[in-house]
Amino acid sequence: MKPAHTSRKRGPPVPPPPAAGPAPPVKLPPPGFVADRAEAAARVERLLCYQFRDRALLEEALTHQSFSDTVTSYQRLEFVGDAALGLAFTNFLYLTNPTLGPGALSTLRAANVSTEKLARVAVRHDLYPLLRRKCARLDFLVGQFIESVKIELKDDLATTPYGGSLVKAPKVLADIVESIAAAVYVDCKFDLEKLWKVTRWLFEPIITAETVDEQPVTTLHELCQKHGKVAQFKTWQRGGITVVNVFVGGEMVGLGSSEQKVIAKLNAARNALAKLGGAK
Repeated sequence: MKPAHTSRKRGPPVPPPPAAGPAPPVKLPPPGFVADRAEAAARVERLLCYQFRDRALLEEALTHQSFSDTVTSYQRLEFVGDAALGLAFTNFLYLTNPTLGPGALSTLRAANVSTEKLARVAVRHDLYPLLRRKCARLDFLVGQFIESVKIELKDDLATTPYGGSLVKAPKVLADIVESIAAAVYVDCKFDLEKLWKVTRWLFEPIITAETVDEQPVTTLHELCQKHGKVAQFKTWQRGGITVVNVFVGGEMVGLGSSEQKVIAKLNAARNALAKLGGAK
């Protein structure tokens, strides 16, 4: 016996999903935008899980020199933050890598406090909109970099911690991170241990000997030798960025870039291994 037929009312046709296309452009506040100071400070405090004794330090850390000639900018704090973060990472890397020599430790420290790495920290934690500034050019450069990061890291900003973007990281992004770190450092009476405790997690994943060593380069050479080939690295400059091309048998098989030559070479080797099927 056939089941009774029941009529159903059809709803409006469901439109097809939109075709995949380029990501929408990054929308930044207009150059004259002034983030609400209380809310900006509160956001940073929530991010750090730290309450400032002197919020004026935080306001200074979030003020670019283009904002006003009569308002103190972050320049002095950025100077302090650059040195403080360098020392904090020196201590951490020395204590956690007892077998590494000074050259390897210097490479690790440079990778962790590079403009590229710190700029990505600022992007990941959305710090730029909190900055008081009046410079359309600055907004344009930052927007370009954010767009580049989004394109190369579609799922997770942390997957390439030391970078590889062909768009130069604007120094202002690294300056913001250094200035906020300095504000904490001064606010806690120059307690380096406290500074590290408050800010360390911002820099995760911290670049280690396992993630920055020469292994990709060695692996690439070994892979090429097995097939009677030779890998050649050619370096050139694009603006302030070092770009490294990898050639095997006259064909370009890898590309890497960074503000630091050693990191650019590692990125290029990893890229070549991924294309040649030899990545671990």
